[in-house]
Amino acid sequence: MVTVPWRPWQWPTAGATIGDVTQRARVLVVDDEPSIVDAVATALGYAGFDVTRADGGMAALAHATDTSQDAIVLDVMMPDLDGIEVCRRLRALDIETPILFLTAKADLGDKVIALRAGGDDYVVKPFSLVEVVARVQAMTRRSRARRRTPEVLAYADVRMTVAAHQAFRGPNELHLTATEFRLLRYFLTNPGLTLTKDQILAAVWTPDFDGPVNIVETYVSYLRRKLNEHGPPLLHTVRLVGYVLREAESER
Repeated sequence: MVTVPWRPWQWPTAGATIGDVTQRARVLVVDDEPSIVDAVATALGYAGFDVTRADGGMAALAHATDTSQDAIVLDVMMPDLDGIEVCRRLRALDIETPILFLTAKADLGDKVIALRAGGDDYVVKPFSLVEVVARVQAMTRRSRARRRTPEVLAYADVRMTVAAHQAFRGPNELHLTATEFRLLRYFLTNPGLTLTKDQILAAVWTPDFDGPVNIVETYVSYLRRKLNEHGPPLLHTVRLVGYVLREAESER
């Protein structure tokens, strides 16, 4: 299942690659195949991560709910509880730990299901250990950056309490999916700036996301509809460029 050989003494260390970002960052590795867990956990360990191992979906839920993790590497097909359901249950508990799926399912439809369930990235078996480590490093960087986000974000009459995973427009709570919440958070941290689709993909999904090309406009439409239910338009389209959060009506 693992396609790239590697030598431990040639493996990039956390300090050499991303400084303090992966220093003692905690990663949960979940797969029902011991050889895969061992290979991924060992590679992540050499890259500077503190790794916890789990051999099934129920064990993954126990670890992820009982201890704080910076990232989860999660197999999709497991006999006791599949990874998609694990992800859904974690997101239902407002646990936003970034999740990288490992799976033998390469169809676009399977990827979309995994990402819509709340996953952050997707690697198909057989995979490269170097790629898995790089993707976990990228997820950890984004996760650590989000933790530095102020506790409360606000613009106009929209406010968001990040830790509580709540968003309001005026007195009305906005019932957002995990992806919609990340999208609104990105707009609230960049009010008045026109954000391109590529920027939004990199911040809310991943830079190399290869799902439906219209995923950004689809989720912007979902978010815009929920915002507009409780007030005048705030989320505007800038034609041929992207989207902007601002009070004045200024679609072009």
